[in-house]
Formats: sequence, structure tokens, C-alpha cells
Amino acid sequence: MVSMSVLPAYWGYIFYKDWRMHLAASPKGLCYVLWPNKSFQKLETWTKKYFPKAYLAQNQDYLAPYVVQIEDYFKGKRQTFNIPLDLRGTDFQIAVWQALLKIPYGTTKTYSEIAKEINRPKAVRAVGGAIGANPVSIVVPCHRVIGKDGTLTGFGGGLGIKEELLRIEGIVDVKR
Repeated sequence: MVSMSVLPAYWGYIFYKDWRMHLAASPKGLCYVLWPNKSFQKLETWTKKYFPKAYLAQNQDYLAPYVVQIEDYFKGKRQTFNIPLDLRGTDFQIAVWQALLKIPYGTTKTYSEIAKEINRPKAVRAVGGAIGANPVSIVVPCHRVIGKDGTLTGFGGGLGIKEELLRIEGIVDVKR
């Protein structure tokens, strides 16, 4: 029997083109999106850090509401998400991620602009670090952040995936 203090973190997956991405959700909401080029162990390690008393349980049905909205995004049928999120990180990271949530579909911002929006204009590198630590890519749209000179910059899923996400949103004039 499982102790009442031990909660599951459910995981499932989603397919797009040749990508197989894993998703995880707590009882509070979507908490992780794992890129196709990353090991499942990364999700396990993240879960142990942020949910030390949780266990991972596969449950595609539980993840279905999240999968449907992300699939709709991939098909160009969804520009905003209305799913609950369970964001785990430092106060600074969460402030950055909240700023990312305000970037409209089909637009981009620079790291400097995000730093200014959170009233930390000199913390551009720290903003980049927080964006790199975003556990809920796509829904928290870190792919919409580009370099000051308009180039694609670092992305956890790789620049090819970032470019594809921007293409879905109609942004095709980004330099590599």
C-alpha cells in the first residue's frame, strides 16, 4: 500500500512528426515536457528533485487533456493554452517563466526584453539560464525568445526544434 504522503507524478507521451516527447503532470498540473533528444532519466532526475515523495506512473489517460492541447498547437489550431501548470523552480525562474507566458503567439522577444520586463535589466545571462531551465517548453514558450540580433539562440530541444515551433507560429524570418 502506498502512503498517503506519497503522490504520483503521471507521465505519458505525445508524437509530432518523428518526435516522441514525454510529458509529466502532478495533481496540480503539467510540470514537465521532455524533448525527443533527451533521456527519460532526465525526467526521473527532475521529478526526484522537485517531487521527492512522488513516484512516476505512466498514465496516458491522465495526460490526455494536455496532449490534446499540445497536438492542437502542432496542427496550428491552438494559439494559447488553458491547462493548469505546476511550475517548480526558484522565484527568479518562475518570474521569468511568467514573463514568457505573456509573449503572444507568433511573436518573439529578446533575452534583454525579458530581463527588463521582470525589472532585472542587467540579469540577461541569468534570464537565459532560467529560460534554459524551463521545464514546460511549448506551453511556457521559451522558443519565442531570440538573440538581440534576431538570431536563434540556445534551446533545450535543439535549434531545429525551436525553428520548427516558430515556423508553426508563422515566424520564418529568424536567422540561424
